[in-house]
Amino acid sequence: MNHHLVKVALIVVVSGCAVRFSQRSPWDIQQIQALSNQLEHFKSLAQLNAEEAQRLREGKALLDRRLSSEIASDEVSVGFDERGLVVRVLDRVLFDSGKAAVRSETQEVLGKVAGILTQELLEQPISVEGHTDDVPITRSAWKDNWELSLARARAVLTVLVNQGVAPNRVSAAGYGEYRPVASNETDGGRQQNRRVEIVVLPTRSAQAGAGTPPGTSVSSASSTFTK
Repeated sequence: MNHHLVKVALIVVVSGCAVRFSQRSPWDIQQIQALSNQLEHFKSLAQLNAEEAQRLREGKALLDRRLSSEIASDEVSVGFDERGLVVRVLDRVLFDSGKAAVRSETQEVLGKVAGILTQELLEQPISVEGHTDDVPITRSAWKDNWELSLARARAVLTVLVNQGVAPNRVSAAGYGEYRPVASNETDGGRQQNRRVEIVVLPTRSAQAGAGTPPGTSVSSASSTFTK
């Protein structure tokens, strides 16, 4: 018998069912992470009724097709987390540095999203959430990152409403630097954190949050995003 196989077999016997990650190849670890992300996705959908879950899945498929060029260039991503169906748009797509006015030439991206929100996902409430990196604002009219993130969320909300999304469906929130999706230790990570998320919420969220006005929310909670 091959001595390498004997060694691996002994490790499995000694360790029991919990095979150490040190014995896994990078491909194995990637596959396990993908399965874990899918599980979170399924847990989120399992909380919905069958009709609503199917509607969100179909909405994601349409968004994937209509935003295919932006997704391919890593400017936009579409996926699920515990909140619902999420469209993430990097700030460089929508805004000039330190600004909160949506560029006229990039409003087409939001138009694609609005088209699906007003047709295939007509019954779903929408939350528009602004995020920044952790670099303090020093040369800007904004008081801090919270203020900038909320202003950007409100600007995107306004574009969606102008594109036909009913005002009573949407709310805006600014989270500043407090919900990062990547490390702020690198330029690439900070770039991923500077974003606006358009969250298609389950209808139960609208019922739970009835009477809550748009505003600034703060939390350090992280979420598992599954494409």
